[in-house]
Amino acid sequence: MNAGAGEGAAASVDASAAGNTATDLTATDLTADVTATDVTTAGGAVGAGRSAEIGDRAESGAGSTSGLDTNGNSSSSSNGDGDSTGNSNPNGNPNGNPNPDPNPDPNPDPDPNGAQVTGQVTLTFTSPGSYFTWAFGLAAGALSAYFLVRVIAHAGSVLTLVLLAAFLAVSLNPIVTALTHQRRVPMRRGTAVLVVGLLVLGLVAGFLAVIVPPVANEVTQLIRAIPRVLQEIQDKSTFLGRIEAKYHVVSKVQAALSSRGVGTSAVTGILGAGKYVLSWLTSTLAVVSLTIYFLAGLPGIVSVAYRTVPASRRDRVRSLGDEILTQVGRYMLGSALNASIAGFATWIWTMSWGIQYPAALGLMVALMDMIPVIGSTIGGAIVTLVALTVSTPVAIATLAFYVGFRLTEDYLLLPKVMRHAVDVPPIVTVVAVLVGGSLLGIIGALVAIPTAAALKLITVEVLIPRLERR
Repeated sequence: MNAGAGEGAAASVDASAAGNTATDLTATDLTADVTATDVTTAGGAVGAGRSAEIGDRAESGAGSTSGLDTNGNSSSSSNGDGDSTGNSNPNGNPNGNPNPDPNPDPNPDPDPNGAQVTGQVTLTFTSPGSYFTWAFGLAAGALSAYFLVRVIAHAGSVLTLVLLAAFLAVSLNPIVTALTHQRRVPMRRGTAVLVVGLLVLGLVAGFLAVIVPPVANEVTQLIRAIPRVLQEIQDKSTFLGRIEAKYHVVSKVQAALSSRGVGTSAVTGILGAGKYVLSWLTSTLAVVSLTIYFLAGLPGIVSVAYRTVPASRRDRVRSLGDEILTQVGRYMLGSALNASIAGFATWIWTMSWGIQYPAALGLMVALMDMIPVIGSTIGGAIVTLVALTVSTPVAIATLAFYVGFRLTEDYLLLPKVMRHAVDVPPIVTVVAVLVGGSLLGIIGALVAIPTAAALKLITVEVLIPRLERR
């Protein structure tokens, strides 16, 4: 089994690698076409040169067989010229494997070329195009978000008007629904919207009828008082005369009016005031028109919005959406009722103490009371300042009246009026009003509490149950 084996002796080839590999190669199956892919290991593959060497040695040993184990040991048998069989094992193991596998695979997968392969490595390469696609999508998303923010920033005033109109439509929707469901005088939705619109216009006309005459009267009295004021200024025995003698107010006003920039400033101020009035009228007309359109088509708009939700969740979203719309409508009706009580109480108080313009002050307090948290306080402060024109004791009594009314409103009226509408904690109410006021001004403060109520309903009905199921 030494040199006498001659050309029929088996060739020993080292095929060891990082992982364990079991291969059985026979000389009759190996040819010169053996490539590096015929022998696969866990840590790598035998090189192409080593494979070619195996093929050459297999061809030189005609009729001989060569076995390779995982440790590089070879066992050969020759049925040619010299019948010889030999094992080359440096460790002295007669089986040719010093560390046999205790759990051999009973059914190893055969290699198509005749070699049994028990370990394979699969390498996955990512195409460079996928990185480009990912980067392009990220850049496109960032640009889209940037342009969306720019559009919202430039169209902020228009979006605010649309939001106000939608909020007013949702607030008036309970009245329209009640008119369409009553049986005494059956109405279609269009007719009910027309009736509600006429009622709102009647309220606005009544407000203007109460507010405009006092303002016009005060302006007329001011114009008539100008000659008398000028005469008192020239008389140094009067209060205005002493002020003029000390500070020279008239001369300073004349110097300011004679300066070059006064004419331009006056024209600019007049044009600015006219532009502001025109913008206010246009915005009011737009809000009224959008409110009517939203109110007439609200069921269809809501139905289309629900259809954008997957069918599996549509019923749940529909129930939540209807509940939110109902709560918003109830809140606005309750707030209007509470504001009416505040305005009526103001009218009675001012009439009792002889304070000027009781009807106008009552309407002003009613409108201010629609703004949550701070509205009634501002209205009470204005009425107190007007009461100073009567006397200081009347102003102090008016201030005490509004402090007591505010406490009664917060702890008696609002809980009873709003108990069926919304149930928002006081701290959430204050925070919502502050955030809404900082974002959208008076409109934001007006819609803050309904928005907080909607978020609370979604949190209680959707978010918390989902977290509990996890």
